[in-house]
Amino acid sequence: MDSISSDQSSPSSQTQHVVLFPFMAKGHTIPLLHFARLLLLRDITVTFLTTPFNRPFIAQSLFDTTATIIDIPFPKNISDDIPAGTESIDKLQSPSLVYKFVAATKLMQPDFELALQNLPRVSFMVSDAFLWWTLDSSSKFDISRLTQNDFDPVVENADPKDLPYHFVKNAMPASMKSYGLVVNSFYELEPAFIDYWKNESAPKPYCVGPFCSAEPPKIKDYENKPIWILWLDQKLAQGRSVLYVAFGSQVEISAAQLKEIAIGLENSKVNFLWVIRNKGKKELDDEMEGFEERVKDRGIVVRDWVEQREILMHESVQGFLSHCGWNSVIESISAGVPILAWPMGAEQPLNARMVNEEIKVGLRVETCDGTVKGFVKWEGLEKMVRELMEGEKGEEVRKKVKEFAVMAKKAVEEGGSSWRTLDLLIDETCRKKEQEDKETFE
Repeated sequence: MDSISSDQSSPSSQTQHVVLFPFMAKGHTIPLLHFARLLLLRDITVTFLTTPFNRPFIAQSLFDTTATIIDIPFPKNISDDIPAGTESIDKLQSPSLVYKFVAATKLMQPDFELALQNLPRVSFMVSDAFLWWTLDSSSKFDISRLTQNDFDPVVENADPKDLPYHFVKNAMPASMKSYGLVVNSFYELEPAFIDYWKNESAPKPYCVGPFCSAEPPKIKDYENKPIWILWLDQKLAQGRSVLYVAFGSQVEISAAQLKEIAIGLENSKVNFLWVIRNKGKKELDDEMEGFEERVKDRGIVVRDWVEQREILMHESVQGFLSHCGWNSVIESISAGVPILAWPMGAEQPLNARMVNEEIKVGLRVETCDGTVKGFVKWEGLEKMVRELMEGEKGEEVRKKVKEFAVMAKKAVEEGGSSWRTLDLLIDETCRKKEQEDKETFE
């Protein structure tokens, strides 16, 4: 009998039960919230693990579902620069603290295992690659662990004494030893890479995305629309196309680079919606006095958390200047919006190359020195913004991304590639475990 099961009934009477445990960051949590809905559509019981601080966001997202949410205490007094109550990297004072934060999550392991011990029988678990230590726990309780494929590649020139080195040393082997990888993609988007991984590498990938397709349509609340949606509605009524600009919540952009972005957007004469971090807002104000006033007729700067998919799905949005985090890439493709790629770290350069060179759904910003992290002058940015929104190359990638958007939609429909792959995943894990339990009972 399974060591974590609290149900003494026979396996045939037990429902399939999946545990989801994301890393504490919205960019990591949102895909698993969407994946939870994909599972719930198959009548699978879902338990979502989180921390007290992050619970309200998750509860709000899953309020209309039967998913169970369980809090696991987050360690306190990690260090002076990570005060108590900081339970998400979105709240860190600097991105340089991320690896210290990641290392501290291992202190959650005893409470995590206690939660597993008290849960009904678990068919399989999907946990974030940043939470590498969950592999040991899942093995202890004989639970198949699938990794959410969402983490940085090997850190170049890492010092063995540094936290990034230890993170890679722990996370990579744990991912490779997992039962499989749950991938937020679909076969038609990258068939050559998926086939290669299946044949030449491990663990097995399960492309069951785009996860965002499982998000229910937003209820149209005409009286309480966010100001940026009202602004997009206005542009749509005027027949104007809009460039959406966002670089993720963890990217630090220098004041000098912010100034170049602002000048480039202003001189491009395109309509734009720019989402910017609060820190960046102050630096922008310092560097570009009067910028928002000068562009108010065709540009808006937003400092709040936004529903990115809601923006990308808006009919007025016809381009996305993005850092090419994978969530942003897959959401943009699903919405049929071409990308102007500006990678700034992690796996983003690979994503940008795929967007620009492989599937040709976007263009790429040119840095001054040709390196990934090189400086971008406003002249180069203006040129590429205009090309994406008004040029022939922009029209070509716009046509291509709309073709992939249709494929993405079909992939998650009944009988589509992602639908079939999710069936396969459920069959290979849940039903395999049921058979093992049945044999144990007999």
